Amino acid sequence: MANRQPQSSSSSGGGGYSSTVSPSNLDTSKLGGGFGGPPPQPLIQPNQIPSPSIKTPNLPSPVNGMPLPHLSTPPGPPMFSSPLQPAAVPFRTSPATPQPIAPYSSNASLPTSSPSSRNFSNGSHHQTSDLTEELTFAPHADSPNLLFSAHKVLKQKKLANVPSLGFGAIVSPGREVSPGPQIIQRDPHRCQNCGAYANLYCKILLGSGQWQCVICRNLNGSEGEYIAQSKQDLRNLPELSSPLVDYIQTPTRRPGYVPVSESRSAPIVLVIDECLDEQHVQHLQSSLHAFVDSLPPTTKLGIVLYGRMVSVYDFSEESVASADVLPGDKSPSEDALRALIYGTGVYLSTVHASLSVAHAILSSLTPYKLKLPEVQRDRCLGTAVEVALAIIQGPSAEMSRGVVKRPGGNSRIIVCAGGPCTYGPGSVPHSLNHPNYLHLQKSALKWMANLGSEAHRRNTVVDILCAGTCPVRVPLLQPLTKSSGGVLILHDDFGEAFGVNLQRASSRAAGSHGLLEIRCSDNIFVSQVVGPGEEAHVDSHESFKNDTAVAVQMLSVEETQSFAVSMENRADIKSSFVHFQFTIQFSTVYQADISRVITVRLPTVDSVSAYLESVQDEVAAVLIGKRTLLQAKTFNDALDMRLTLDERIKDVAVKFSSQVPKSKLYRYPKELSQLPEILFHLRRGPLLGSIVGHEDERSVLRSLFLNASFDLSLRMLVPRCLMHREGGTFEELPAYDLAMQSDAAVVLDHGTDVFIWLGAELAAQEGKSAAALAACRTLAEELTELRFPAPRILAFKEGSSQARYFVTRLIPAHKDPPYEQEARFPQLGTLSADERTKLKSSFVHFDDPSFCEWMRSLKVLPP
Repeated sequence: MANRQPQSSSSSGGGGYSSTVSPSNLDTSKLGGGFGGPPPQPLIQPNQIPSPSIKTPNLPSPVNGMPLPHLSTPPGPPMFSSPLQPAAVPFRTSPATPQPIAPYSSNASLPTSSPSSRNFSNGSHHQTSDLTEELTFAPHADSPNLLFSAHKVLKQKKLANVPSLGFGAIVSPGREVSPGPQIIQRDPHRCQNCGAYANLYCKILLGSGQWQCVICRNLNGSEGEYIAQSKQDLRNLPELSSPLVDYIQTPTRRPGYVPVSESRSAPIVLVIDECLDEQHVQHLQSSLHAFVDSLPPTTKLGIVLYGRMVSVYDFSEESVASADVLPGDKSPSEDALRALIYGTGVYLSTVHASLSVAHAILSSLTPYKLKLPEVQRDRCLGTAVEVALAIIQGPSAEMSRGVVKRPGGNSRIIVCAGGPCTYGPGSVPHSLNHPNYLHLQKSALKWMANLGSEAHRRNTVVDILCAGTCPVRVPLLQPLTKSSGGVLILHDDFGEAFGVNLQRASSRAAGSHGLLEIRCSDNIFVSQVVGPGEEAHVDSHESFKNDTAVAVQMLSVEETQSFAVSMENRADIKSSFVHFQFTIQFSTVYQADISRVITVRLPTVDSVSAYLESVQDEVAAVLIGKRTLLQAKTFNDALDMRLTLDERIKDVAVKFSSQVPKSKLYRYPKELSQLPEILFHLRRGPLLGSIVGHEDERSVLRSLFLNASFDLSLRMLVPRCLMHREGGTFEELPAYDLAMQSDAAVVLDHGTDVFIWLGAELAAQEGKSAAALAACRTLAEELTELRFPAPRILAFKEGSSQARYFVTRLIPAHKDPPYEQEARFPQLGTLSADERTKLKSSFVHFDDPSFCEWMRSLKVLPP
């Protein structure tokens, strides 16, 4: 039996998870990192540690499908007034939402030049003229769940597959859409040959109700449902009138199903490091008290502490903080766990029943008492997570076989860590100089990955929120969060940002049992998928005799994540359109099973300029960024990837443009004018550059980026620069150092960090600077109100040591000739000659090239 003791709580005692999935019939010669990268890899590939048990979790991201909050300060530039636009790229003055995809237009139709007859795979021979044109009634609108890098597809394989540019899509499976998708509460009609779903682009035989699959051209029956007098009569069927539909199956329709009471609120267990110094304990306590107060009353909460021992708190003791204690040096035995779970203690209790007890437990936390440095303290983090899993599972493992019991959505373990796991299973030695360190680390990595996989099997997500100054050995913790579908975040301390992330981590809606299927027509195939998933096992989804779909098992289904899907041509394309179908199957927190089907049709073109005109620079840049970061596992890899980006720029100029007459320079395609500047930001910024000091921080940022939604991914690539103006409005400017004007305040939003810079002249005027600072803080909070992880917000004055964080993220344009400065930063034209002279003299000279200098060094003319 576990020892029982009242206690005051002191027992002295950062991955992008990506994958690359390839069915056996894929051309794997083209897989991997793309241009200039290493040799081919499997299609869904873990991006951190090459261990067979590792999966690819979901690292969070920002304001994914939520409306951007309206500003409480007076209105600024136009992009703030539209609730659903992703944040604009800094150097763009028009709203930056990628432009609507052509396939949703209501006047689209199949080419009249298609053959008059076709042999279908079921052996029957039909006249295509009997088929109606497809029922394209959908409004001209973009799908926020799906963004393509171009709205046209090149027919020629050789040009379409130029790896330096590439083609693909960003898929956000869990993103909320507004207005919501059409709901269908019946079984879908699916192609019996390839498994694709009936959709608005299918041709239909009105007399028999048969429909032709857009992916494989097979003719299928509809059990008479599509029989109609005219195609207008079929408008009422959602799947034949909308590009996005949800097929829903509710629990009452599933046999042998036992619902869990209060399923809306899956349990949350806090696993808290008790080896913290006094200052950290005080900050952590205030964050935890606020967190508990923020939870819905029906949420079940558990509290576990770990040091050398694991303390499991009992909510049935109201007079004193009481815990059952288990040793931390080894995994808990079945007998110990059975004694714990079947004992008299209450380890999971609803917030409304035990709020005062929870606060009493948190108030009892005390600082670490021994005189040991932080890094030498024993922390049995692995054992503590095992115990937390057992509490969540409870006696349910004993239930009769064949009966499913599951909570709504995923249960959640949130670890609050102040140092590395150095005791018990999954631990490493205190000192990096230990003679056997590498071998022990390898064993620990495998153990942590297996623990994460077991958590995922039990529908439990493990998030690890780290804070403080002690290195937490990020590579050791990433396999645990990654393979469970969770996230690892680093914080400077346990204060405000940590508290906000605690609340956002617990409240982010997470569906479970997610599966993403991708089907493409006409010689298009998926070459790589990057995101929080892994290749799906064949038996995990329904299969059809000629199903070429790429299937990805999602580790959880959240708003804040996305998958980057790269595609290539298998051969030249003959048809005038190509079709893509994305199916997302998952269970919601309300225990409904959803199949979300998104069907897109893109026109094909021979003209390179027509194709380049249709390229969405921001989406293309995010795809390139994710393919690039997938290869940047170490600092040396990151240096190699910077050179790869240089080669990309040169290759695009050579392949898609021409040489300047009487010059060695190549022109960059004018249609892609934004792309090189975004990639220059990537090259210099924290993801590939040397702005961030520690490799652990870089590793956490890269992991986050690889799984992040489109909005957060773009913001992590390109900072958004907003200058405060009289009257509390803000002007959006390019992220150039020319924005550092001494009489102004500037907000720079770089995704995981937001900086507020006050010019020296403004800072000297007390009243004016206080008003500007308050307006900037309000803007920063509103821009990031729904972002996860919540960014840290730092404010500082011109010339201070912290100002370097701000300066290093801006493109150094102060050395460029005046005509080039004005072309790229038009706001300079509003300054007087004296103001421009003063601005020029304020810059300190350093060797970083400007954007224009970098482009010319690559023998390419800046666009």
